[in-house]
Amino acid sequence: MEASISVAGGPDAGSAPDLSFSVKRVEPLRRAAAPTLLFAIEVSQTSGPPVRSIALNVQVRIAATRRSYDGETRGRLAEVFGAGDAWGRNLHSLPWTTTSLNLPGFEHQTIADLHIPCTYDFEVAASKYLHGLRDGEVPLELLFSGSVFYGAAGGGLRVALLPWEKEAEFRMPVSVWRELMDHYFPREAWLRLGAESFDRLHDFRSRRALPSWDRTIEALLNEAEDA
Repeated sequence: MEASISVAGGPDAGSAPDLSFSVKRVEPLRRAAAPTLLFAIEVSQTSGPPVRSIALNVQVRIAATRRSYDGETRGRLAEVFGAGDAWGRNLHSLPWTTTSLNLPGFEHQTIADLHIPCTYDFEVAASKYLHGLRDGEVPLELLFSGSVFYGAAGGGLRVALLPWEKEAEFRMPVSVWRELMDHYFPREAWLRLGAESFDRLHDFRSRRALPSWDRTIEALLNEAEDA
């Protein structure tokens, strides 16, 4: 028997499922190959037929304008938003990541595990921002789009497009991100260098017979301070 899929909107379509999204919790994923946060996303259906499946796209943004910053925090975030008068002009939302996942069918609501990989690369604006916060919360916006598959009259399968206007807000404790990074990089941070800079740093370390990269950077900083 051949199955058919049609796009919502025909005379036998009926109403497509009307979905809403919320974030229930976030926690570090302990046994991932790389630092990863697990967001528990609740998907609820307010009307329409049961959902057969969803191919979901998720865009996560840091809504930086939705929290306050003291002077010390502004100093740490000056590389991201500028200092002094430039702060007010440059403070804006930051893109964090875009990912996708597939959800199985459900009738009223379901919980989906959304995995967000996290990098400690300080060339990435989101990483600079998260590292610059010491406490409080990270205001997040999650935007959803994709395709919703649902049953049609007569046993067929229909698909409706989910617009980007579907979204959820969530305030993630800064402590969750710090717990994640402390788990994977205890008392460490990562710095990316160009190949030429690394070669010069490596030569400096070799000439001084320094035992570690930490001691190498410390030696350079001490020389700069004494100059």
